[in-house]
Amino acid sequence: MKNVVVIGAGPAGILAAIAAKTINNNVLILEKNEKIGKKLYITGKGRCNITNYSPIEDFFPMINSNSKFMYSALYNYTNMDILNLLESYGLKYKVERGNRVFPYSDKSSDVIKTFNKILLDLNIKVKLNEDIRYIEKQDDVFRIYGKTNKYESDFLVIATGGISYPATGSTGAGHKFAKNFGHSVTKLNPSLVPMEIKSNYLKELQGVSLKNIELAVKVDDNIICKEFGELVFTHFGLSGPIVLKASNSVPENKNNIIISIDLKPKLDLETLDNRIQRDFAKYSNKNIENALDDLLIKKLIPVVLKESKINCFKKVNQITREERLRLINTIKNLKFELVGLRPIKEAIITKGGISVREINPKTMESKKIENLYFAGEVIDIDAMTGGYNLQIAYSTGYAAGKSIKEKSNE
Repeated sequence: MKNVVVIGAGPAGILAAIAAKTINNNVLILEKNEKIGKKLYITGKGRCNITNYSPIEDFFPMINSNSKFMYSALYNYTNMDILNLLESYGLKYKVERGNRVFPYSDKSSDVIKTFNKILLDLNIKVKLNEDIRYIEKQDDVFRIYGKTNKYESDFLVIATGGISYPATGSTGAGHKFAKNFGHSVTKLNPSLVPMEIKSNYLKELQGVSLKNIELAVKVDDNIICKEFGELVFTHFGLSGPIVLKASNSVPENKNNIIISIDLKPKLDLETLDNRIQRDFAKYSNKNIENALDDLLIKKLIPVVLKESKINCFKKVNQITREERLRLINTIKNLKFELVGLRPIKEAIITKGGISVREINPKTMESKKIENLYFAGEVIDIDAMTGGYNLQIAYSTGYAAGKSIKEKSNE
């Protein structure tokens, strides 16, 4: 009988435990939080974006770091595999825009309940509120020390997450454990994180949500990234899906980075000009601030007019051609100076982690320490939003667990 310990009850740790379980071994998950899957609760704005429904070959362009490393793991445990597992235990799911998969109930808690049901069914033990302090290996046995308890195992999986959202338990402990075993950890940076901007209008724009707009990141007037979709203004700057995606393109240690928002990306300059002229003809006797309601969100109008250097109270029939062209330019290029990215603790995922060069990509086993495995965000792999990062967690966890199962049956 072999003992398997998995540190971390997130998606990677849970799948590692499930895949490792056989009648020939005992599997124990050690979790520092009071419940499993704490970070899963907040994914997809609390709905849990389980995975993405796209073909597996479409996943690789969405992986920002070390996509080739994921080839074997993703093909050996696919998005369909995790969905079939959850569905076999009663979870219904649905596919939404961008092929993002959510529980049919829109409740992340239902996904957690399903994982709990699977663990119980397979007789996988979970020890909650267990904060591991130190790990060593002696005589082919891992000795794992918690605050008051000590554990021993033949196989060890470290699936403790990165350092984003530390309130969910991702505090970088896994990186520390890996370093103690001689592993390298690449630089840790925020990935998929909101942006701080410099603007006199933040108080007026706070809470404003924009859809079907285009955001561009410009460095020295060169566009390095464009994203189309939704964003929201916050008290510090910008957040939302396209902001998080664009954050990965922001270079380090660069000044003069401009965030440009095209409020009407589907209209070229001429079409937008014709549209505005029609509105001007319709509202010719109104103040300009009351003549743009058909075109722009109410809260945006004063900001756009100030940036266009147009008096809000000026009558539409008095607006000059030069002013109208300035207005068009502002609508197509509303600019904000980037101050920087928000702290890593606010990032959706960590960029960086345990070097993939020191991990077997087929099994997730350490190349340095036999029977030591890594899974999930603790590894130097990160992807775009849309369920891709969770699938990476499932697939790497499964690869580790499958390898343990095969070894324990030898």
